[in-house]
Amino acid sequence: MIEKRQFYINGEWVDPKEGRDHHVINPTTEEPCAVISLGGKADTDAAVAAARAALPGWMATPVAERLALIGKLAEIYKARAEDMAQAISLEMGAPIDMARTQQWGAGYSHIKNFLKAAEGFEFIRPLGDHAPNDRIVREAVGVCALITPWNWPMNQITLKVIAAAIAGCTMVLKPSEESPLDALLFAEMMHEAGFPKGVFNLVNGDGAGVGSQLSGHKDVDMVSFTGSTRAGIAISKNAADTLKRVHLELGGKGANIVFADADDKAVKRGVLHMMNNTGQSCNAPSRMLVQKGVYDKAVETAAEVANSVTVGPASEEGRHIGPVVNEAQWNKIQGLIEKGIEEGARLVAGGPGRPEGFNKGFFVRPTVFADVTNDMTIAREEIFGPVLSIIPFETEEEAVQIANDTVYGLTNYVQTQDGSRANRLALQLRSGMVEMNGNSRGAGAPFGGMKQSGNGREGGVWGIEDFLEVKAVSGWDAA
Repeated sequence: MIEKRQFYINGEWVDPKEGRDHHVINPTTEEPCAVISLGGKADTDAAVAAARAALPGWMATPVAERLALIGKLAEIYKARAEDMAQAISLEMGAPIDMARTQQWGAGYSHIKNFLKAAEGFEFIRPLGDHAPNDRIVREAVGVCALITPWNWPMNQITLKVIAAAIAGCTMVLKPSEESPLDALLFAEMMHEAGFPKGVFNLVNGDGAGVGSQLSGHKDVDMVSFTGSTRAGIAISKNAADTLKRVHLELGGKGANIVFADADDKAVKRGVLHMMNNTGQSCNAPSRMLVQKGVYDKAVETAAEVANSVTVGPASEEGRHIGPVVNEAQWNKIQGLIEKGIEEGARLVAGGPGRPEGFNKGFFVRPTVFADVTNDMTIAREEIFGPVLSIIPFETEEEAVQIANDTVYGLTNYVQTQDGSRANRLALQLRSGMVEMNGNSRGAGAPFGGMKQSGNGREGGVWGIEDFLEVKAVSGWDAA
């Protein structure tokens, strides 16, 4: 049993002041794999106070020095890649090969991409030729509470921590209590890199405890949260009394629109994307909209692909998918699969229960429903598991209407060989991101959504800007 009860506050590992034990469950075995402490108000207050005290010095630190520390962190992160992959695989169930590549790699890519985005970033710039003595200054928001999820832990921690550090903010990180081991390892790396005391702090806790204490704290200037829409709404309400900035990256119910002229691999690509990370991605293409002329073939292909996806323990090497994170998620997914059957969707792959050969572990069968209508529960709710809904459509206009008929607006996908149509849809779809014909967004592209998928953007220059205030200065001495 791994024991990690301490928090990282003001540059030191400290015992909790109000801690209570919490077991981290290995989702492959359903057995505890680690014990951490969930902090209380005294721990939250200590971390915020450390961040507040460190803020003036960190804001005044030259940008080049801040970037040099982040560069050192990148080296340490790379050197400890296997430690990080093992931690993520153990705590949240990512298969070890996937943890070594996608899960660890997402963090490394963000660190490197932020360093590139910071090159030439103008923290002080002229307003314009018409006002030669005016300057626009972009300075740190202040003390930031960073609340991160369990599904892509290093992806989200680096998107927040690195951007905040570049901006000159100090911070308190509250990782998910479901996947805290990677965050504790990351704190070790921040310490080894030599960040000044109080710039980065970590307190473990749950949403109702440390999460609420941070989002309502009078000395926290900004909350950056990634997680469920339900929790995002609660955080916004709690933060309102102190008028702090709130950045939210929330749920999604992405539409993947497959036209009759889509390339031959479009359906297979969509199914595999849906099943990646066992469906536990906010930007998963969970609704596949297929034009009627190719609908039957697409359903057949989707079922074949889903049936070819293997399920296995997170500790085993290979290209299988692992378990979902915990019992609550497993039960939720099972209930939604049953709801799909009850409401009349046609089950063409997978279904309820564990995959064959598994009698324990939070494993879910890769599942595909056909003949789904957009008013069904499985088309409305974010399932957060390996469950795909296929919906037929006839016209381009109908596809756009169905795609936009959701409270979410994170990522949509378009598959067509007609470039003009692809461009039209990209402008009509109400989502923060649109990916077309299997082309991933480039390094440094902003990540974020519209509607109940949240606000703000992470990654690249947009991610840095989210942690900055804008100050207008007149009478600047340009001499």
